[in-house]
Amino acid sequence: MLRGSRISLHVMVVLSSILYVYFSTVFVFIQQGYGMSTSDGLFNVVVFTLVAIMCVHSYIRAVFTDPGRVPSSYSPDVEEADHAIQEVKRKGGDLRYCQKCSHYKPPRAHHCRICNRCVLRMDHHCIWLNNCVGHANYKFFLIFVMYAVIACIYSLVLLIGNLTVESPEDNGDEGSFRTVYVISGIFLVPLSMSLGIFMMWHFYLLLQNKTTIEYHEGVRAMLLAEKGGPVYSHPYNLGVYGNLVSCIVCRFLFGYLMRHIHLMVLGPNIIFWMCPSSRHIASGIRFRTALHKLAVSSSSK
Repeated sequence: MLRGSRISLHVMVVLSSILYVYFSTVFVFIQQGYGMSTSDGLFNVVVFTLVAIMCVHSYIRAVFTDPGRVPSSYSPDVEEADHAIQEVKRKGGDLRYCQKCSHYKPPRAHHCRICNRCVLRMDHHCIWLNNCVGHANYKFFLIFVMYAVIACIYSLVLLIGNLTVESPEDNGDEGSFRTVYVISGIFLVPLSMSLGIFMMWHFYLLLQNKTTIEYHEGVRAMLLAEKGGPVYSHPYNLGVYGNLVSCIVCRFLFGYLMRHIHLMVLGPNIIFWMCPSSRHIASGIRFRTALHKLAVSSSSK
């Protein structure tokens, strides 16, 4: 699952930013606000360190995990069950075929011109990861953003608290850390806002079971529908909870087929949703659709 890409300048900028936020928070904001030897200070150090570790670990996994390659043996099975979906080209209706990679594209796969290959369930190419965000590393990317937002807001709250409350560690040397406070404030406020908006955007996509590419394709399809074309309905939208986890009933009813269908982004166990693990993902070739959901509802009656 790991790819041997070279660490880029953008990746180094992200890692350096994480290190700066960590050291300024622990050795300036917590030290000056609580003191390392106090119970409150020690508690904040432990909690913030855990958040930082999860943030870095998730980021490293997102950077070095291959987002998903199309198997060389893949070919679409046009005789699959009725609830299976074969995506076709917008023009002509032929099965999607990548001329550059010389193979058929599985559902939700797209060709990345930067990586120069097709990526399973491609969301976008991220320069800050120096990698595509796709089937195998989307969860790592998502929870990295979540932990980054938590860390930025946590640090910002401590910074503001130190500016409004007299520090127990104040030794009369006012302004000795003023530069750190100014730089951190200028850095953390826009970073928290931008990452927060970005996180909410991907939460929206997650609840709709869409990728960024599929969102824009859906917008284009709805515009065409307004001009008299067919009404667009996203086929992979299973409802809010169904988009987050797999349906155990579906796995029981569909057996072998469901073992090869993507189990959604965060996995079936809510306890591990915030952990950078990917054991729940399948091949990324087949995905549950609204037709699967209807088939299960009919079978359970």
